[in-house]
Amino acid sequence: VLSGCGVYDGTEIHEASAVLVHLSRGGAEVQMFAPDVPQMHVIDHSKGQPAEAESRNVLVESARIARGKIASLAKLTTADHDAVIFPGGFGAAKNLSTFAVDGKDCKVNREVERVLKDFHKAGKPIGLCCISPVLAAKVLSGAEVTVGHEEEEGGKWPYAGTAGAIKELGAKHCVKEVTISFAAHVDTKNKVVTTPAFMCETALHHIFDGIGAMVKNVLKLTGK
Repeated sequence: VLSGCGVYDGTEIHEASAVLVHLSRGGAEVQMFAPDVPQMHVIDHSKGQPAEAESRNVLVESARIARGKIASLAKLTTADHDAVIFPGGFGAAKNLSTFAVDGKDCKVNREVERVLKDFHKAGKPIGLCCISPVLAAKVLSGAEVTVGHEEEEGGKWPYAGTAGAIKELGAKHCVKEVTISFAAHVDTKNKVVTTPAFMCETALHHIFDGIGAMVKNVLKLTGK
């Protein structure tokens, strides 16, 4: 499930690509979806500032990553899929929810909420990375997730405060690394698998490997 195209206002492209590579390596058949809604705003990524005069659609922008093969999130059903995965990027906190603005008081897009609840009810695994675990923390009561560490540690974990918000949402936060092959946290009861990814300032290959751990565990939980 994508949230646009670009780290500051949509899906983090490297995370989406890593998810797709690991799914491909695991032999999974993949379909991509995104909500057909306007973005919260558009960021000029060369400046890191909002482009005031622009507006974009989340589904249309996500199609860039999906190479055009994408459908509205409203069409995603548990009956046709074994698992669902949400890459990170600020789009998860701006377009899939209002977490970027409202923190623990955020609202989640109704289709995103439906998908999370439907997969959870069906006992099918849910994978999330980077900031997207806040979606599960908000929607799935008592879920266990990770966004990495709970202290900034000199800037290595710049978004460490997210862990506190996750606790305030009623979820359990589990401290995890990003630079080792077992960087994913598996909530076996709820079948929720999370990994920190770009919540940590580290080398890209470590993030790639951590996402691989998440994908591997999601595929394992499908039982196929």
